[in-house]
Amino acid sequence: MSVADPVLHTDRGPRVVPLPALDDGERARLLGGAHHDPHSLLGAHPVRGGLAVRCLRPNALAVSVVIGTAVWELRDEGSGLFAGRIPGQGFAPYRLRVTYPEAVTETEDPYTFPPTLGELDLHLISEGRHEELWTALGSRVLECRGVTGTRFTVWAPNARGVRVRGDFNHWDGTSLPMRSLGSSGVWELFVPDVGAGAQYKYEVTGPDGTRFDRADPMARRTETPPATASIVAESQYTWGDEAWLRRRADRPVHSAAMSVYEVHLASWKPGATYRSLAHELTAYVSELGFTHVELMPVAEHPFGGSWGYQVTGFYAPTARLGTPDDFKYLVDTLHQAGIGVILDWVPAHFPRDEWALAQFDGRPLYEPQDPRRAAHPDWGTLVFDYGRREVRNFLVANALYWCEEFHIDGLRVDAVASMLYLDYSREDGQWSPNEFGGRENLDAVSFLQEMNATLYRRVPGVVTIAEESTAWNGVTRATHEVGPDGFGGLGFGLKWNMGWMHDSLDYVAHEPVHRKYHHNEMTFSMVYAYSENYVLPISHDEVVHGKQALVSKMPGDWWQQRANHRAYLGYMWAHPGKKLLFMGQEFAQGAEWVEDEGPQWWVLDENHPAHDDHRGVQRLVGDLNRLYGDHPALWEQDTRPEGFAWSDADAADDNVFAFVRRAADGSPLLAVVNLSPVVREDYRLGVPLTASGQWREVLNTDAARYGGSDVRHTGALPAEPEPRNGHPASLALRLPPLAAVWLTPVPA
Repeated sequence: MSVADPVLHTDRGPRVVPLPALDDGERARLLGGAHHDPHSLLGAHPVRGGLAVRCLRPNALAVSVVIGTAVWELRDEGSGLFAGRIPGQGFAPYRLRVTYPEAVTETEDPYTFPPTLGELDLHLISEGRHEELWTALGSRVLECRGVTGTRFTVWAPNARGVRVRGDFNHWDGTSLPMRSLGSSGVWELFVPDVGAGAQYKYEVTGPDGTRFDRADPMARRTETPPATASIVAESQYTWGDEAWLRRRADRPVHSAAMSVYEVHLASWKPGATYRSLAHELTAYVSELGFTHVELMPVAEHPFGGSWGYQVTGFYAPTARLGTPDDFKYLVDTLHQAGIGVILDWVPAHFPRDEWALAQFDGRPLYEPQDPRRAAHPDWGTLVFDYGRREVRNFLVANALYWCEEFHIDGLRVDAVASMLYLDYSREDGQWSPNEFGGRENLDAVSFLQEMNATLYRRVPGVVTIAEESTAWNGVTRATHEVGPDGFGGLGFGLKWNMGWMHDSLDYVAHEPVHRKYHHNEMTFSMVYAYSENYVLPISHDEVVHGKQALVSKMPGDWWQQRANHRAYLGYMWAHPGKKLLFMGQEFAQGAEWVEDEGPQWWVLDENHPAHDDHRGVQRLVGDLNRLYGDHPALWEQDTRPEGFAWSDADAADDNVFAFVRRAADGSPLLAVVNLSPVVREDYRLGVPLTASGQWREVLNTDAARYGGSDVRHTGALPAEPEPRNGHPASLALRLPPLAAVWLTPVPA
């Protein structure tokens, strides 16, 4: 200590030597939240003659530096800045003792810690190739230099400054400005003593100097809507589904049984939680024999009426039903019961909420800068900029996140058609063509290919499913296989067969007397059945907004409606393609689905006069699933023409459809659907030759146990050597009214 550097003493200990005042511009930018490198001004820095320390603690009465047993009081520079030089002191670990009007706290100084994000992470982020982006961005509890705290990192390349504000600093971000990590556009700060459960947001200063709050795009947990803060998450969950994951990839999905129960978790049992659903939903799905559940979006969303399709928290399961670990418990429980989990995923658009992704750092960031490409005309939302590598990385990593962190078995990608076409729902002049003058969104094509290729490379047994409503060529073709349009395949595993859905529902909505004029609507699906790998969906979209519940689409009285409903399900489960049925349709509820009410479980109550009618349909669905699983003919060759042959495709006047399904070993199953309300006697249909020469009925949707008239075949049926419709033999059947019948050969 020199004579020129006197040390003043107070009742709190020695006061340090004053530091030169900050440059006015530096001070203004620091206090205004617009400084790119606050660590250069704050924290401890060795200087000639000692150690310079400066901190920013708004509302503090005094701040002292604690080194071992020594306490040095910093000088008040105004506006919450405290600073000074500790003479003769080199750098040493220290703590800040802060005196507020109501309390005295002691903590580590955030500005003494080095960047906690490595050069490799930053390189991968800049290149748009960080496949585990959630481990680098967002909030993460970790230890740095022996101190536990939370690292906050956010991508905001256009921001002039970013600060962290949360319940740990009284929601005043002044004290916690973040530093820019160069050209990566990432801002970072390690905050000691902040742990799991802390609530926070980012206070962003935009390019024009405007300050605004944003939720963390990478937050893995959020407040329950309508609250919008992000929450620091740290999983404590221990998985128990190792056996499921080991065998998940044993059989390719295309040649496996898949019957999917589509669920809106928040309304399946209103008021339920992830943990209560884990037991109730698992028991119910197991009883009915579905192989999978498909969950409508569970990522956080502000408006429940969007059903989860307008996402603000892409990395956070909605807090409405519990914590992220609670959601893991649900998935784990389903897996341990042998049930796969498919998740609806929404990379097509995001809402404009000002606290979320829209103009995140003051300029278009996640959305394209061209407003003609940014706005989604149908939903009032914004489209992702698939051509920006960091945005693509955000989405590709998000797909991986759900599959790797939550063990999700498949992603059903919503609204793919809206992504693929630049002119989707746009008039002339409202869109700009691609570089070749076409309407295809080449960036979206490339993104979907990258997403699918990455998922299939990293996650054994995963399946991706496209809801694609046009005739885009090669949705389920491999990405490296170029089609006639010059594009590689999109690389999806399966595609929803929207054509089959619309055509078949249109057919059954007609009175039987008129159905003969629409016969081709039921047979046309086999013209293109092998152009893609298909799922047959009767989804939530078909039972809302005036479209009526499935049973209510059917003509006739209550008995005929139920019979049509049962016959339609029997036809659907026999038709090539995987199966998907929305909740409530498995017991023929009569009303449309309403998201705040859920299925009409009360119709199954024994006090309801029609409860046995509804239970009959429910029993049928359980039997359909069990028989479906027991007969590989119904699923093993879904994607191969060898797995299907018409027995009669032309019986329009009779409203009859008959076809043979075959397993890989040639084992056949005959499906016959009579969609007229009359019994058809001695109805002859062609069948293949079998060893025993006899067939037996294994399913009849007209059975009394399902609520039908019980017109059945109770014994073995001999096949006669009378060729019919290209088959060497034929059966004479008694077809029940408005019913589907399945028959298989009697073993020799």
